[in-house]
Amino acid sequence: MKKFSQEIEVSGHLIDSLILTKIFDKIMDLKGEFQVQEINIGKKKKDKSYTRLLVQGKDQRHLDTILETIYREGAVSKIQKEITLKKSPKNYVMPDNFYSTTNNHTQVFHKGRWIQVGNMMMDKCIVVKGNKAFCVPVRDVKKGDQIIIGEKGIKITPPERPREGVNVFEFMGSSSSSERPTQHIANKVAEDIYNTKKKGGKIVIVGGPAIVHTGADDAVSELIKLGYIDGVLAGNALAVHDIEYATLGTSLGMNVKDATLAYHGHRNHMDAINAVFKAGSIANMVKTKKLTKGIMYECVKNKVPFVLASSIRDDGPLPDVITNVTEAQREYKKVLKDASMVIMISTMLHSIATGNMLPADVKVIVIDINQPTVTKLMDRGTWQALGIVTDVGAFLPMVVQQIRKKKRS
Repeated sequence: MKKFSQEIEVSGHLIDSLILTKIFDKIMDLKGEFQVQEINIGKKKKDKSYTRLLVQGKDQRHLDTILETIYREGAVSKIQKEITLKKSPKNYVMPDNFYSTTNNHTQVFHKGRWIQVGNMMMDKCIVVKGNKAFCVPVRDVKKGDQIIIGEKGIKITPPERPREGVNVFEFMGSSSSSERPTQHIANKVAEDIYNTKKKGGKIVIVGGPAIVHTGADDAVSELIKLGYIDGVLAGNALAVHDIEYATLGTSLGMNVKDATLAYHGHRNHMDAINAVFKAGSIANMVKTKKLTKGIMYECVKNKVPFVLASSIRDDGPLPDVITNVTEAQREYKKVLKDASMVIMISTMLHSIATGNMLPADVKVIVIDINQPTVTKLMDRGTWQALGIVTDVGAFLPMVVQQIRKKKRS
């Protein structure tokens, strides 16, 4: 065995999920060498495969760089080493060389056994307390927290291709296109939403004001009313435009039904904001029957939690909007807990924020008219993502129509 080498192993659905291919690619990209010492390929669809490799570097530093890279693709050292812990020197400060998390399910080797890391999110640190480990954002780090440093004793499980059922994610793969038949995709999305709820799954929508501008407000409202949505995450704009549409029929002064400009329409969104302040809150506006339809109305009536996060550009913002960004992040995470599917509609800002809070195995559907927005949001390292470049005003009503048919059948 060469001096600068180490045995690593990897198991799972290595071939069809491309895990082994990615590990080979990473080693070669970094100008390393490898020898396949053992490989067992699963014979049936559900069988897992196993590979043992000898990885070689030019020197110890080169080898360590290779190992750190392939550990993040699912490889682990053949001889397990314990994690290394170091205390946080003060609040909001992580120790040097802290381990920065991915969004993939992660285990750590502590006191002779593997421990599952809870609250999995990307770009966080891992705090260990007793026999438990969990992801913690820098804002929640407390002085004295035991934080993992380095890459030793960490095992990542990359997302695998789904094994059962032809759903929209297998049908499309992790891809985005504006050229596929929209009606066919709408049918598949509706089927997966329907089946997710039928199995007791949790579905969250992340939405921008284009939902209202494009005429999709009624479709989203109906999804909430029918019980298919378990949480709504947005900014001030979606709520303001939704309430403007519900009370005045316009979105930023434009008549949604025929795209004409309303007389004095430029002040309509400010009228909507003022109406909410007069009522005291969105819930009070519903209670006093000043708000009788729309996304916010359906959330209140059906007890669906919503979180509105502020931005520096907001008008108002509405009294329900959380203006402290750290508090808004925490509230987003509460709604996202145990989500099975997240549908991101026409908002890059809030969708990226949400994506950073999700483990890799949550199904994500991104719908936007802008191809670069979809591409950016799709880069999540998961099989369970679908990007649809289309007009949400045309697409979402098709999805709702298909769900209605499934409910009736």
